[in-house]
Amino acid sequence: MPVTSAGLLLHRERDGGLEVFLGHMGGPYWAKKDAAAWSIPKGELDPGETPLDAARREFAEEIGVPPPAGEPTDLGPVHYASGKTVHVFALPAAGFEVDTIVSETFELEWPPRSGRRVAFPEVDRAEWMPLGRAAERLVVGQRPALSALVAHLGGGTGGRGS
Repeated sequence: MPVTSAGLLLHRERDGGLEVFLGHMGGPYWAKKDAAAWSIPKGELDPGETPLDAARREFAEEIGVPPPAGEPTDLGPVHYASGKTVHVFALPAAGFEVDTIVSETFELEWPPRSGRRVAFPEVDRAEWMPLGRAAERLVVGQRPALSALVAHLGGGTGGRGS
């Protein structure tokens, strides 16, 4: 059965351009990668949970602080080639800053076939970045969310460069 997740895509205008807030995926596979190794803070829905409630919960779990106040806009789903769906909500967050990420962890046998289980953060760092940089860093399956955000905001891309 395909997996359904939900996430919050925070955005702001800075220096005349659009920026989004993304998290770098934690764990040894992603540690030395930058391109296509970032994600909208997101996660799977719990049984009976609405996508928006899941997006808010997952943001807090992955970033370590509650999402900013405000009414998110439903950008709709993005679909991965694998069949996974991520329901994305845009949230303006001009004043949002976080100094330290405190992400929940997951366990993985590491090194492989060692029998040793190690805990890794779901997100090891997060930052605001201009739209152009975000398009390079975001995992491929989530990139359509950036176009949906630009369309929602009226097509202005301001920060498309780095």
